[in-house]
Amino acid sequence: MTQPFMTIDALLIGMPRPFRDEEHSAIGKQPVAGPIRINWLGFAGDGVADTVHHGGWDKAIHLYPQDHYGWWRDRKPDHPLLDAPGAFGENIASRGMTESDICLGDRFSLGSAVVEVSHGRQPCWKLDHRFGARDVMATIVKTARCGIYFRVIREGEAEAGTQMTLLERPLPDWSIERVFRLLIGGGHKADPDAVRALAEMPVLAEAWRERARKLAA
Repeated sequence: MTQPFMTIDALLIGMPRPFRDEEHSAIGKQPVAGPIRINWLGFAGDGVADTVHHGGWDKAIHLYPQDHYGWWRDRKPDHPLLDAPGAFGENIASRGMTESDICLGDRFSLGSAVVEVSHGRQPCWKLDHRFGARDVMATIVKTARCGIYFRVIREGEAEAGTQMTLLERPLPDWSIERVFRLLIGGGHKADPDAVRALAEMPVLAEAWRERARKLAA
């Protein structure tokens, strides 16, 4: 059986820039040409403005599936952000697998590095501001087109035009879509046992385990 994989269209980095009023953000990222170094905290040259809600080991690398871009274009025709990778502040623009295909704890090769799925991306107001719209964050919450965060298990290098291949899948019943709908999308009341199980999963990012504990209380 062929191992599942994603094709990398682009690897992107960015540094904090003025965003709104006194706020700064590194959501605006640009593609990198050639190999990029992958360290424990993410891509070399990639920055974080809000260190409370972004960055750290559990949020080292953010992937957003290019598979969703057509869906977004149907809803936001001619929006210039959707003409190229990076609209959602992602580090990896990929094709082939989405939140319904990728599971918590999955390990993928990323060039010579190995990365592990830690949780989904919880959207915030910055996406609405970036798109000049009021519904992007709410749409992501409703549809679970959230993107995926990885932690780095082994440092290395990677470049666009290659593949991320699934190496391990310890939790096949826990797709990121399912986890997101339970913890962020309001589905916790319908399946409290699942929420309690998530609260005890070491592979789930600590911030989401804490959220699961609160929802299960």
